[in-house]
Amino acid sequence: MADNNRISSSAIRNLLKVYFITGSVNCRLSPTEVLSEALAGGITLFQFREKGKGALTGRGKFELAQNLMQLCRAHGVPFIVNDDLELAIALDADGIHVGQDDTPAGMIRRRLGAGKIIGVSVHTLQEAQQATQDGADYLGVGPVYPTSSKEDAQPVNGTRLIEDLRLQGIDIPLVGIGGITLSNAAPIIAAGADGISLISAIAQADQISEAARGFVKTVEEGLRLRG
Repeated sequence: MADNNRISSSAIRNLLKVYFITGSVNCRLSPTEVLSEALAGGITLFQFREKGKGALTGRGKFELAQNLMQLCRAHGVPFIVNDDLELAIALDADGIHVGQDDTPAGMIRRRLGAGKIIGVSVHTLQEAQQATQDGADYLGVGPVYPTSSKEDAQPVNGTRLIEDLRLQGIDIPLVGIGGITLSNAAPIIAAGADGISLISAIAQADQISEAARGFVKTVEEGLRLRG
């Protein structure tokens, strides 16, 4: 597939505004109910991340992913798979997000083709430069704040790394992740990120749709202020 079938950076930036990530282990309600409410609240991108104690495997994982992808498709929201390249291929998912210990973006691109979204988690300038060189569509930068959603979380960076990446000329779409709440989201956008990634702040919210709406409003206001 030719490079001109790649999704544009401007389109990726719009998709990253409110990027919801979850799996069965993160949800108080059923994952389908949680995602339905999050979609109703206006999330712009979804990542299926089925990891942690009690996570589904095999057929159960595949069927849940399939159901959640159908919900996303019905709302016009792209469906991203965390780490699992074979699952992404089997589902014909819209893309994949990988960490530093996973398959490099360049190899993934050869498997998935140009039209799929590839995101890479980065924690340093060098990792960001390498992921960009490898052909990532966006970078997940964090953890910005302390988080309990990921057992293997890296040291907290605050917004400093996002600011540094922009100052060093990294203009690829960026999304901040880690410990983000309504009260601390605005500085991430001010620092230069295009959006925020959220797990528990939406999945564990008492009013999921309202929480998602609040994040959409905060991000859009932050982007307007930044100009």
